[in-house]
Parts: sequence; C-alpha cells; structure tokens
Amino acid sequence: MEYNDQMKNRVKRIEGQLRGILRMMEENKDCKEVITQLSATRTAIDRTIGVVVSSNLVACVRDADEKNEDTEKLVKEAVELLVKSR
Repeated sequence: MEYNDQMKNRVKRIEGQLRGILRMMEENKDCKEVITQLSATRTAIDRTIGVVVSSNLVACVRDADEKNEDTEKLVKEAVELLVKSR
C-alpha cells in the first residue's frame, strides 16, 4: 500500500501532539489538561486508522473488481482491522 502525504501529515501532527503532552507533564500541568490532550490524540489516531483502512480497502476493491474477484472477504478484513484497532 502507498501511504499518501495526507496520511503521513496526520501522523506527524499526532507526533507533535504527543511531544506537547510530554512537555505538559514535564511542566506538571493540571491532570485535566493532560487527559484532554491525550484524548484528542487518541481521537486523531482513531481517525488516521480509519483513513488508512478505508484507503486500502478502496484500492483492494478496485483491484479485485478488475480481476473479477469477490470483494466480500476484503470488506470483512477491513472491518476486522477497525475492530481490532479499538
């Protein structure tokens, strides 16, 4: 699978969020602020997982259609990946 710039930028943004959280911890910021940022990071990761899985699924389904293959297994695998990620 090819990971496009949008996906890579999402991960870079998450990396920045995590660095910010570490800085907050080092500065002994309030627990609520840290948890809020951790939660935002988790949401960003979940969305990135969705983008990666859906992009891969689209590419795989197109490829399977061109080869006249059944796509049901591909969809099941994608759903399993999403479920496993949570």
